[in-house]
Amino acid sequence: MKILVVEDEPKLASFVKKGLEEQSCEVDVAYDGQVGRNMALNNLYDVIVLDINLPKMNGFDVVQSIRQEKNRTPVLMLTAMGSVDDKLTGFEAGADDYLVKPFEFRELMARLRALTKRSSDAGMQSNVLKVADLELDLNEKIARRGDKRIELTAKEFGLLDYLMRNRGRVVSRVDIAEKVWDIHFDTGTNVIDVYVNFLRKKIDKDFPTKLIHTVIGMGYMLKEE
Repeated sequence: MKILVVEDEPKLASFVKKGLEEQSCEVDVAYDGQVGRNMALNNLYDVIVLDINLPKMNGFDVVQSIRQEKNRTPVLMLTAMGSVDDKLTGFEAGADDYLVKPFEFRELMARLRALTKRSSDAGMQSNVLKVADLELDLNEKIARRGDKRIELTAKEFGLLDYLMRNRGRVVSRVDIAEKVWDIHFDTGTNVIDVYVNFLRKKIDKDFPTKLIHTVIGMGYMLKEE
């Protein structure tokens, strides 16, 4: 699971992040509501763990805002505010589950697994990543840009999947090697650059808007110009 944790208390955020990573989850952390909202809208997550009392933008407003943007990522509110009215407000804003602090980590993990399974089951018919006019159908393993179907090899598909899931974020060659190739990056090889160029020729070459960008000295980023 790829999880966004929005929690302003550093010790609790660190505890939750460490526990989730021990369960083989990939975790991003935001320490205020505004940053959390932006991360939720600009990245693809399997589930969001969201506090209510946050700086800049409270959790109720965060979940309501991302729902208004048609973001359907499951949201679990993790908060000390445990009254019935608080829970109703959270669910009405668009939350999918609600867990009151203090909590047992095992229960948090069980609830997150249930949310992602439910979301996966519901989304089997429309599991499509989109950036601008580029679409990647994860069920049928098909890529399209505009009305053009793009043929990809299995490794190109995996690379594009990873770039689209991290749209708007710089990913290094090490990230790509470990997440797409499942290997430790060898600084003496240019295989990552070669495959990025293969992908560029297929999804960018014949289109005026370029989506794959090189960030010199850091890696690659997929985003609209």
